[in-house]
This record gives sequence, C-alpha cells and structure tokens, in this order.
Amino acid sequence: MADGSIRTSASDANQIAKIEPILARVGFRNQLLVRVETREGIIGWGESGLSSRETAVAAVINDFAGFLVGQDAGQIGRIWQETYRSQYFEGGRVLTAAISAIDIALYDILGKRLGVPVHQLLGGKQRDVVPTFASFMAKDIDAALADTQTLVDDGWDCVRIYPAGFNTEGAFNPRGTLGKTVEILTAMRDRFGRDLSIGIDLHHRYSPAEIASFCNMLPPGTLDFLEEPIRCETPEAYEMLRGMTDVPFAVGEEFASKWQAGPYLDKGLTQYMRLDICNIGGFTEGMKVAGWSERHYIDLMPHNPLGPICTAASVHLSAAVPNFSWLETRQSSVENLGFHDPTLFPQQVQLEGACYAVPDAPGLGVEVNEDALRASQPAHVECPHLRKPDGSVTNW
Repeated sequence: MADGSIRTSASDANQIAKIEPILARVGFRNQLLVRVETREGIIGWGESGLSSRETAVAAVINDFAGFLVGQDAGQIGRIWQETYRSQYFEGGRVLTAAISAIDIALYDILGKRLGVPVHQLLGGKQRDVVPTFASFMAKDIDAALADTQTLVDDGWDCVRIYPAGFNTEGAFNPRGTLGKTVEILTAMRDRFGRDLSIGIDLHHRYSPAEIASFCNMLPPGTLDFLEEPIRCETPEAYEMLRGMTDVPFAVGEEFASKWQAGPYLDKGLTQYMRLDICNIGGFTEGMKVAGWSERHYIDLMPHNPLGPICTAASVHLSAAVPNFSWLETRQSSVENLGFHDPTLFPQQVQLEGACYAVPDAPGLGVEVNEDALRASQPAHVECPHLRKPDGSVTNW
C-alpha cells in the first residue's frame, strides 16, 4: 500500500473501523480514554497513563489510527509490534502510553466478542479477589494514626503514606521532610505492630544520599517498602542505593517497556514491580514483564492512579498472574479522589472492603456513558513545578 503498512486479513465484521482518543474531565483531573470500534459495532475502551501530557498521547493515537483502521482487531500482539516499530525512534513514554491504551481496548473488544472476561484471555484468574493498599498524606502523627486506624478498621493490611511536609504549591525541601516523616512512621509501627504492612511513596523526589540518611533514621523493621525513592533513568544509582539500605524497593511505575524493567529485575534492584498497565504497553507488554518478574520471585504491585478503565485492566492483570502482592487503589474512605464517577462509568469494577472483586462480565467489565463523557469539560492540568529553598528546580 502507498503508506507502507500491511493490512492483515480479517472478516469485515472484526476489522477496526475507528480509533478515537477522548479527553475527559473526571474528578479534579483529566483522563485520556481511547475508544476503538469494529465494523460489527463492538466498542473497546482503553486508557493512557501519561497524566498532564494527554494531548501529546492523543496525537500519537491519531497517527496510529491512520494505519490501524481496517486491520484485524484480534491480532493484538501483531498490532503491538507494528505500533511500537512503525517509527524510526521506537519506544518512549508518549508512544507506549498510546500503545497501552489501544492494546487495552483491543483486549476489551476480544473479550466482548468471545463473551469472556479479559482475565480469561490471559490464562484465567488465579485469585478470586485482588487485594489492595490504600494511601494518605501524612500531615502529622495524630492525623496519620487516625487515618491508619480507619483503613485498618475497613480491612486494609497494607497502607502507604506520602512524606510529611510536602507542599504542592511549588516549594519543596527534601531533607526538611525526612525527620518528621520518620517520627510519623515510627509512631505508626509502634501503634499497629508487625501485622500491618507500611510503605512510603517518595515519588522520585530524593537523592541516594537523602534516602540513605532517611533509612538510617528509621528503627529497623519500620518500613516494608520504599516506593520510587529516586529517578529510574540510571539503574546504577539504584544499585548504589541498594547497597546502602535493606528496606525493600517498589519501583516500576515509570517503566515504558520490558527493556526498561529488565535491569531492575535482573540485578535485584526492586523487590516489588510497580508496572502501570496504561504506560508499560498494555496487557501485551504487562504480561511479559509479569513473567520476567516471576522468574526472579518478584511480586507485582501495580500502579493504579487513574480511573475505572485503568483499574479494571489492572484487576484483570492482577487476577491472572501468580506473583502478586497488592494493587494500588485511590478509592478508600480517607482518599477517594472522584476518579471513578458512576455517572460517567455506570458499570465498573467494585471495591469490596480492601479488595477488588474480579469481574466476570465480558471484556473489561466497564460501561461508559459516552454522552456524559463527551460533555465533560477537560482543562489542562499542569503538575506542580517544584523548587527547593534555594530556588532550583526538582522533581514532581
């Protein structure tokens, strides 16, 4: 063909007829959903995970649609390869966020076409429910203990905090957050004992030296995992940090491929794999990383900060793999961010206590109110641009 692409053979009914990115406002942030429709009228939904840069991902999705329309919607693995390799500069988070959304939507279509839930397409569920961890901002000791008590009473056995003293208005003093955070974590462990798993999301805002100092301040056994303590571009930096502390790492939400995940698995640089199905490359790539993780006895702890499509996809993946600990949820009573608006998503995977029920409906098990979704008013959301006390820029 003139554009150099190859149209695969497919019945007219199962050919991709349309691929459309839809930017919508859900809660206080945007969600970039992808709607894929076949010629027989089956609609699949996917979601991109690259928050605040959704328009860049939408542009890539529109480019991909130029050669995907007319292809067999069931050849999911082949489509993954073509979208990944269809430009000279393969990979990168913008491209794989677009690939992820399309891949998830194609699995949704296949499940609906066959009348089975997506987890059945991945080999069937290995667990009946998907346990989760819940999070909260640790403002002070009393508030942290109260929020933890609420979560424990609601059934959670794993909680995650954010560092004390974090200011989203732009000012951030990394070292200035550490002492108070140590006091809060120590009080949580003293109050709730060893049965509660406790982690902290450091959001790659720190240096190896700062994290080493932080861990040295903590009494042994305080933390069960450190999430994203430093940036992930340099595995050697994690290797250095791994030699400075024995607290398990939970790393991977920024990974955009199995190639990025590989060094962290092979070198033992993470003890939990935090892949994000809406960034890693969808089910197709997510299952490969899950298998690679299993080889190293590393459990998945998937990143799940978005809406019902991301949550449903994460639940199906989590249900289908043997190596799994907890899935992130943002729907607890102490941190419900409104990303699962039932007026926009009248059917979605349900959180029951501290676990997600594994859905048996065909596809992802999510219904979308398209009229309401399209009527929402998205507005650009810029992540905070943080600066240190000396005025220099640091990570969000």
